[in-house]
Amino acid sequence: MDTWGRLTLLDSRESRHHEVVGYYRDFRFQQGLAYTSDYVLDETLTLLFRRLPFTKARESLESINQAIAERYLTLLRITPEQFDLAIQLRLKFQDKPRISFTDFTSMVLMRDRAVAHILTEDDHFTQVGMAFQRVPYTVNNLTQLMR
Repeated sequence: MDTWGRLTLLDSRESRHHEVVGYYRDFRFQQGLAYTSDYVLDETLTLLFRRLPFTKARESLESINQAIAERYLTLLRITPEQFDLAIQLRLKFQDKPRISFTDFTSMVLMRDRAVAHILTEDDHFTQVGMAFQRVPYTVNNLTQLMR
């Protein structure tokens, strides 16, 4: 789960909030396993407390902690080896300066865990040739999948 996915899930003001909530509810109903990383959580918490009133941001943090405690969200921590692999990806994709280092760490984790789908609106995951697919599917990324 990317920062965008978590923020959109938690912030009702986001334009795709209802769509993401529905997707995530169905995903959980099917007992899917969701992953996020300490780097994504860092970005998420920074933005939650910047965008939302403190009480709402704290409630969002508590819901993340509850999801981790109840094991329907797994928090993965970047190891030194994964950090080095993310640096290698950063250097490899010199033509894509807009991809964040956090996204590269997520790509390393996804590759290590054989995770193909990511809850994001970010095209970067589909631009690196690692067979990642964005969810929930939109008209744009369904068209990409059909090619």
